[in-house]
Amino acid sequence: MADRPRHSAVDDAQGIGFGVIMAALGMHILTHMGFVTGQTTGLAVLIAHLTGLPFAAVYFAVTLPFLGLACKRMGAAFALKTLVTTAALSALVAVLPRWIELGRIEPAVAAILFGLLFGIAALAAIRHGGSFGGLSVLWIELQDRTGFPAGHAQLLSDVVIFALAALILPLETLAYSFLGAAVFSLFLAVNHRRDRYIAA
Repeated sequence: MADRPRHSAVDDAQGIGFGVIMAALGMHILTHMGFVTGQTTGLAVLIAHLTGLPFAAVYFAVTLPFLGLACKRMGAAFALKTLVTTAALSALVAVLPRWIELGRIEPAVAAILFGLLFGIAALAAIRHGGSFGGLSVLWIELQDRTGFPAGHAQLLSDVVIFALAALILPLETLAYSFLGAAVFSLFLAVNHRRDRYIAA
């Protein structure tokens, strides 16, 4: 079987750039609506809410501790792309409210838009060898060390994040947040298939 075509540096740059823009738009909607979500982004939302610190700065700080594990497990190229991706995303999230002022959005529509935007953003980053940082690398490491399934650990971490969010968010906001997280997860589950993607 012939080797699959590889992405060039230009391919990776435009793919990750697209992902950063889509993720920033999704995060802009997320923070505008006061929603929370799972994984690293949700953790950053909670910390920013509780401390009053800027979300963009908190998000970047939360992703940094996982870069060492990412380098160990996925290689230096993956870790470097993840660093560049998260730094670019944090910068864009910080300035985007100055460029795009959001008004009223129907909460269900906002939740679905966030899920789709962040889903396609994550997919773009993954397909071009990077990521938006995350707890998933930690859960893979935990699985290797203890045998506890990474998928279960990821689910439990999301449960904890939403449980904490339930202490500070109205029930309606929490429900819409869950909708957005579900749309995001479903989008990745359907579309993150290596057998449907010919370029690596």
